[in-house]
Amino acid sequence: MKGYYNRPEATEAAFIDGWFKTGDVGHIDEHGNLFIVDRVKDMIIRGGYNVYPREIEEVMMCHPDIEMVAVVGEPHQSLGEEIYAHVRLKADAQTDSETLIAWCKEQLADYKYPRQIVIRTSFPMTATGKILKRELHPKPDEE
Repeated sequence: MKGYYNRPEATEAAFIDGWFKTGDVGHIDEHGNLFIVDRVKDMIIRGGYNVYPREIEEVMMCHPDIEMVAVVGEPHQSLGEEIYAHVRLKADAQTDSETLIAWCKEQLADYKYPRQIVIRTSFPMTATGKILKRELHPKPDEE
């Protein structure tokens, strides 16, 4: 790779000792299989623990009432960041934030479950259909 197009600062920051740092976080299992877990920029540090939003999102997508989810970190005075989940419910869903938080608490480690769940009617999206997490805030403007 030669670098980022018209972004020399980003190119310089990405190459360290001749290696291109992608920002992906992964691990290799005992069989030599590589698993990409998340992105370093997306990682939430809550009370000294590294929390990967993708892991929480995958668990939450197993809930029968959730259609779409995005997990983000919000600044917190004593913990560094707190975990917020933004969800869009399925059309026939009969649940609320408190019920979803209780369900997540049963499924995830204590430091991983979202303490706040914002129920949304829509998400800010890219042209390719990805959620624009940087535009998510504790309370969406439309609700």
